[in-house]
Amino acid sequence: MLQGLLRVLQVSELRSKIFFTFMMLCVCRIGGFIPVPGINGDIALSYFRQAMGGSQNIFQLVNMFSGGAFSNMTVVALGVVPYISASIIAQLLVATIPSLQREMRENPEQGKRKLNKIIRLMTLALSFVQAATFARYALQMNLSRPGIITGELLDFQLFGVPYLFYLLVISTMTTGTIFLMWVGEQITERGIGNGMSLIITIGILSQLPSSVGMILQQLNLDSQQPGQMTFASIAVLLAVFVSVTVATILIIQGHRRIPLQHARRVVGRRETQAGSSYIPLKVNYAGVIPVIFASSLLMFPATLGAFVGTGNWLGTVAGWLSPGSSAHMVLFVLLIIGFTYFWTATQFHPDQIASDMKKNGAFIPGIRQGKPTQEYLEATMNRITLLGALFLALIAILPTIVSQFLSVPPTISYFFGGTALLILVGVVLDTMKQIESHMLMKKYDGFMKKGKIRGR
Repeated sequence: MLQGLLRVLQVSELRSKIFFTFMMLCVCRIGGFIPVPGINGDIALSYFRQAMGGSQNIFQLVNMFSGGAFSNMTVVALGVVPYISASIIAQLLVATIPSLQREMRENPEQGKRKLNKIIRLMTLALSFVQAATFARYALQMNLSRPGIITGELLDFQLFGVPYLFYLLVISTMTTGTIFLMWVGEQITERGIGNGMSLIITIGILSQLPSSVGMILQQLNLDSQQPGQMTFASIAVLLAVFVSVTVATILIIQGHRRIPLQHARRVVGRRETQAGSSYIPLKVNYAGVIPVIFASSLLMFPATLGAFVGTGNWLGTVAGWLSPGSSAHMVLFVLLIIGFTYFWTATQFHPDQIASDMKKNGAFIPGIRQGKPTQEYLEATMNRITLLGALFLALIAILPTIVSQFLSVPPTISYFFGGTALLILVGVVLDTMKQIESHMLMKKYDGFMKKGKIRGR
């Protein structure tokens, strides 16, 4: 492993990309420690710890995705959730509006720029709404725990509304989300890996020390009294951690091979023999994107409802969608399956594959070329996608099941199994694949350069 890392660092371009990515992620983490002006982060943190408690709720999930910035009420407390929600809405618009589909197909570059513009505007709007509800919730927090908000900010009121406080929170948190969006785009363009996924991943990894400390606290090693957790539960938790990691790698890397045969062709005066190859159809074509999309989509209304409070329809919806509830689990599974099929449909094009096979004289044994091949690929992909989606959903709800049966705190079960672990393993695999492709490209570049020198 050390030798492989040294080989990676020997490539100057790849080394600069990795360094750029690392520095940008460090900047993101620094933003997680800068509280909103006028907010006492220590008092806010103690309040959120009490609000999170030992039961499963939306605050724990949001705090995990933001890397602890949510509970500290920092400038990046909203994280990249508004951007992900905007991306989901934009993808749905492309799938439902024929003019956008035609533009994306006929002029991909211009269509991509237009889609990015739509996503950025939607991110700005969603960040504004979430920041406003966050400010309202902070005012409610200050009533029960005075000192969270600086008193001077509350003195500036208009019609009984502290407009200066609202303006400060909304502008600061919206700017923080837009900054994270810019950082993620820069990492994707100039660094290595997917920027948004890496920002979520570094936030999840930042919760590792607190999770380990909570495990030691739950064991109660300093006292002779039995703790809330036992070594048996830790062994089960580690087994789940290893199993989920291995299973995630297998499901992301696994594929079904569709055999291909090539017709005999005459090249010059020679007749080439019929060759054979295969089409690799991935079991999980979408990777961990469905899990990220489903989590973000569920967090958005649930967070708004939790901020607004009970006694209204948003509060009722937030109660239904709280993590650990039956409605949340069912809807989470359905969303993962739906997003898996949706993402596969937007990325996998059997009509184009069938057309290219016909042009190259390739065919699937027992299947005619053209429309029958396209229908066969669609049916096969639908079957294996269902298996991959069900497996993703099972892993995603695993922490809830483990937490209920072993009485493990949700913060620990979230990290060592389920959504967080899925995202971690998936993003690491995707980043490693990009590094390998850069290394392979450099090898081919070097070979071609030598060939040019010899040709002279």
